[in-house]
Parts: sequence; structure tokens; C-alpha cells
Amino acid sequence: MDCGPDGKAFRRLNAIHLLLVGGSFELVLRNSRVKERTLRLWISRFNSMGIDGLTYRPHTGRPRKMQPAQVVSDILTVVDDPSLAQQSHWTLTKLCGWLREEKSIELSYRTLVRYLHEHNYARRIPRKMPEPPDREAWEIQRETFAGELLDLLDDRKADVFFGDEAGFEGDPRPRAKWVKRGTRPTQGYFGGHVRQNVVGAVNPQSGQLVSLIVPHCDTQVFQAFLDTMAAEVPRKKGRRVVLVLDNASWHRAKGLEWHHIEPVYLPPYSPDFNPIERLWQHLKGHYLAGYLTKSGKELGDKIYDSIRALLDQPDLLRSVCRTHSD
Repeated sequence: MDCGPDGKAFRRLNAIHLLLVGGSFELVLRNSRVKERTLRLWISRFNSMGIDGLTYRPHTGRPRKMQPAQVVSDILTVVDDPSLAQQSHWTLTKLCGWLREEKSIELSYRTLVRYLHEHNYARRIPRKMPEPPDREAWEIQRETFAGELLDLLDDRKADVFFGDEAGFEGDPRPRAKWVKRGTRPTQGYFGGHVRQNVVGAVNPQSGQLVSLIVPHCDTQVFQAFLDTMAAEVPRKKGRRVVLVLDNASWHRAKGLEWHHIEPVYLPPYSPDFNPIERLWQHLKGHYLAGYLTKSGKELGDKIYDSIRALLDQPDLLRSVCRTHSD
């Protein structure tokens, strides 16, 4: 009884204890506040299995209302593309109502949230991206590139890096934080324009990261990065080194010396194909969130220390980048 895992186990063990010390069946029944059938079941379990028969174990619960395949076909398809349901945006309350009215599927808000979490969906604020002038042609181009990229990642003789630049400010935007209800959290700012840039490339399969902290981005700076990457990722016999980039002007400058690195360019308006974007978000959210400074040198030192910490955790680098790239 002293070691009972929960209150239910204690009640059952207490009932058996009272019987063992001489209590009458009627007295134990009144004390346990259960039906006679339940008490007899406890006694039967104790007689056949001992104390283990009285320890409460969680039940499997009610059967699922929807199997995973049905969740994909009836819910995730319209979540990914609300236009299929003649909608432009979903809230989960709105989606619950639509499923009830259009699909005759009764789901609670909590159950719907659980189904989405099971399929690795989360609530995120979309980032703004320019609308392509010819969406149909753009989608075809993206689909073609996706196939080529998958072939490239499957090539065991290719080391594929994804490169990009990111800016870090001395006054970063406020990030969500846990606070006591009723309080209004604040974050100071200086109102200056302290900024440092990082140019980098990451291999999501190996976790290798090559990066430089730079004052700005242009062709000369990018050439310095290519020189650094060529030294840190040397040519190996029978292997290729591929660098996937966006279409920034300095990435396509004619005078660049690529050494043994092969450039591959993303389709326009396609930052979602570049897993290093996820790495920059992780760096800003986990290492520099709330960090304020008026000094460009202090900001550079903070970025340097943060990147050094990431370099010591290749498994984390792979996890952050591959979750995005997969």
C-alpha cells in the first residue's frame, strides 16, 4: 500500500488488507465504495496473481476515430491546400466544423491537434515571399529541380553542401518566452544599426559546416568564402563537391574562381529547398535570442562563439538541417 503507484492501486490493496486482518466482506464493501462485483473481481485477481493483479495499468482507451491513412486523405490534403475545400486559410476550429459539415467526421479540437502532431505538423507563421510572375511555369521548374536534387543527394560520390548568407543584428526581434500569466514581458533595444553577416555552407548528411563572419556580402566576399571552403573541403579522388545556392548576383558573377566546387542554382523563390535556412533560424532562436549589443565587435564575437558551439555538435547540425531537407 505504501508503494502503490496511484490512488486506485491503494484502494484495491487496502480492501485486500482489511479482509486479511479479519474485516468482514460487508464492511470492506462499504469502506471501498465499489459494487460487490468489483470487490469480488479484486479478490479473484489477488488470489490468482497476487499484488501484481491489483496494480492499475492504463487501458488502451477508445479506438481511434480515424486511421492514419484516412487522416492523410481527409485532413492533411486540405490542410496543405485549403483551396481544395474552397478556403484560403484554416483555423483548427474552422477545420473541425468543415469536417463535421462536409465529411460527417466528428472530431474534437484536441483530437485534431493530436492527429496533426502525429504527422509532424506544427503551427507556424508564414514568411513573406514574392509571388512568381508565372506560377504554373514556376511550379514546373520547382518540380523538375526537386527530382534533380533528390538524384544528387542519392549520389554516393557527391558531397552536397547548401550555401547562403544571413544577417544578425544587435537589436534582434523579440522571441516568444515563457512568463507568468498576467505579466507583460519586455525586451530592450538600442535603435542602432549594428549588424554582422555570415556566409556559410552546410552538408546535411555529414553535419560539416563552413562559415565566415563578414561585414557585408558581395562578389569579393563570396570569393573569399569559396577559397575557404575549397581549403576545408578538399577534392577527394572519385568524389564531387557540389554547392547549392540561390540566385544572388554575387553567386553568379563571371569572374569567380570555383576551384573544385560545382555550383548548382535553386529555382527562384525557393528558400524552402535550402536547409541552411533552418540552421540560421536555429542559430538566431537558440543562441542569439534576446542578445543586445551596441558593438559590432561584440556581436561578431557572440556569433563566433555560437557557431563554434554548433561545430562541436555535428549530430545537432544534421538533425536541424535534415529535418528541413527531408
